[in-house]
Amino acid sequence: MDTTERVHFIGIGGYGMSAIARVLLEMGYTVTGSDVAAQELTDKLIAKGAKVYIGHTAEQVKGADLVVYSTALSSDNVEWVEAERLKIPILHRSQMLARLLNERKGVAVAGAHGKTTTSSMIALVMEECGVDPTYIIGGEIMNVGTNAKAGQGEFVVAEADESDGSFLQYHPWLGIVTNIEADHLENYGGDFNKLKAAYVQFMNQLREDGTAIVCCDDENVISLLPEVTGQVTTFGIHSKTADYTATDIVLGDRQLTFTMNAYGEVLGQIELSVPGQHNLYNAMATVIACLKSEIPFEQIAAAIVKFHGAKRRFQVLGEVDEILVIDDYAHHPTEIQATISAAKTTGKRIIAVFQPQRYTRTFFLLDAFSRAFSEADEVIITDIYSPAGEKQIEGVTSAKLVDLIVQNSNAGARYLPTKEDVLADLKPRLAPGDLVITMGAGDIWKVGYALAEELKKR
Repeated sequence: MDTTERVHFIGIGGYGMSAIARVLLEMGYTVTGSDVAAQELTDKLIAKGAKVYIGHTAEQVKGADLVVYSTALSSDNVEWVEAERLKIPILHRSQMLARLLNERKGVAVAGAHGKTTTSSMIALVMEECGVDPTYIIGGEIMNVGTNAKAGQGEFVVAEADESDGSFLQYHPWLGIVTNIEADHLENYGGDFNKLKAAYVQFMNQLREDGTAIVCCDDENVISLLPEVTGQVTTFGIHSKTADYTATDIVLGDRQLTFTMNAYGEVLGQIELSVPGQHNLYNAMATVIACLKSEIPFEQIAAAIVKFHGAKRRFQVLGEVDEILVIDDYAHHPTEIQATISAAKTTGKRIIAVFQPQRYTRTFFLLDAFSRAFSEADEVIITDIYSPAGEKQIEGVTSAKLVDLIVQNSNAGARYLPTKEDVLADLKPRLAPGDLVITMGAGDIWKVGYALAEELKKR
């Protein structure tokens, strides 16, 4: 890598792209980029010294030594076409991240769920313990206010995204697999076995001195371990054979505690300032990764309690007159169940507002979605949020999903097509003891923010 290079990012405003751009800026690169609209992340990059263009034109690529793009970009983009004409090397975002991750001791977090929270947790603990890591994360760490940093230490912490197979670019020192589920199958020919084979390849291409850290409470993960050739460390709550286990678990209102055990010996107590059993698993993976990084357990325990989550991961937007508004990125049935379960620990009445994302995901997981809302007191489903260019699948609608939810898990489910409909429905009737949680990978968070503002006006 040569810091005299000018690197140009097409679509610089996304979380993954902006994180890499920020790290390169802090390393001394000249960074330029373009996106369709200005936003908070682009403003932060400009403040750091990046040149960001709004809109795409061929002229903006000229003079770049390297061009970086994301999966969301179409190959007919004018800047991509111009870069090819000028014979400028073009890298996918994951290839650029691989340059950073593979150069040092990479800590890569893979899995269907928990990637952002676990990588954020590891980065924060390492930061608090003076390790000074580089980290590149797909969500903002609430304590720190950013999703990326170029550290001077030997560790690079990042998410390893299985959705498009890009995690196969990485050769990390530690490869964490939180869980495996049948998602993003449109990128694997609709074949879950192909996705599982990709996870095996990811775990088998760690560094020679590396370790795969895996959750053995997940049946899909366990089924693959006979095919893993390198060192494996396991953790779990229910497994009697796990290397690391958790006992004395207490799930509380926006917090939890447990005892961490290693190979049958008690390490000590862990306290978290985030709720839910899913975060217990995230914390266990974090503790193991940090122990292997030679951070003492006592320091890890003192640091991890300071973690208050990542943006859009059970993020509290407002709390007024015993009415609580929370936003979460949950967009998969398992995530929805875990998020609602965590919300139940507050003791409040749960109003779950879900915006499905992608016709393909909704099609593949329609039955699982219909069974994910049993713990909510009330369910509202909005129209499917579909990225530009995705074709609608006949018969896959939010109205059909509501019918199935009523049939399979929650008779209190209703269909309200738009965000405006949801706001008009909820604003006049929220009462003390209510908890509204907005969920989805689209723009449903806007409902949560609007409701929080309305409560503050009250």
